[in-house]
Amino acid sequence: MAEAQLRKHLALVGLMGSGKTTVGRKLAVRLERPFIDADEALAVTTGRSVRKWFDDSGEEAFRAAEVRVLAGLLAADDPSVIATGGGIVCTEPGRALLSRPDVTVVWLRASPAFVANRVMQKANKDHRPLLDEDPRIVLERHARERNDLYAEVADLVVDVDPVHRDAEKPKRTLAEMVFEAFSQIDAEKAARDRAQLARATGDRPGGVPRP
Repeated sequence: MAEAQLRKHLALVGLMGSGKTTVGRKLAVRLERPFIDADEALAVTTGRSVRKWFDDSGEEAFRAAEVRVLAGLLAADDPSVIATGGGIVCTEPGRALLSRPDVTVVWLRASPAFVANRVMQKANKDHRPLLDEDPRIVLERHARERNDLYAEVADLVVDVDPVHRDAEKPKRTLAEMVFEAFSQIDAEKAARDRAQLARATGDRPGGVPRP
């Protein structure tokens, strides 16, 4: 397997408001890759916003569409940085996509109190239909339901709260932290795959396997 194909895509997961889109954009620049917001891709692909999906078809249909869109994004040849929707881990097919060997998953782990404060400041409920209730209550429930699922698919975990508390430019700092960790993981996996290929070919010139 060529090194260019190793860990082809980087996917950010986490609660809504954890910074996946903002950090993802900065990270994509750092990695010199395209950035894709999965919710925006769903709207473009299906012609319906997240809100429209929930209103017209319900959450179950939305989750199925969300998985189809992510599968298409991960099938692209060019490596990318993808900000996933907060609930992509809620279905087994979504978790299966994120668990593929050619995907590195980074969990931006944030406390419900922190993200509730962020989303209430933005007040963009048209894009976040699950926040029609009290955001604090909703996000606390999501954290209880989803944190174990985020942990299940994550290759890297980055805690958001302390960076926002301590760093002068927290989003840039988070992007740099992910970049450094991702680069290390990618290098380690490339080394393992080179070693595996060498064993398979018996270290023979031209890479011809032993008979």
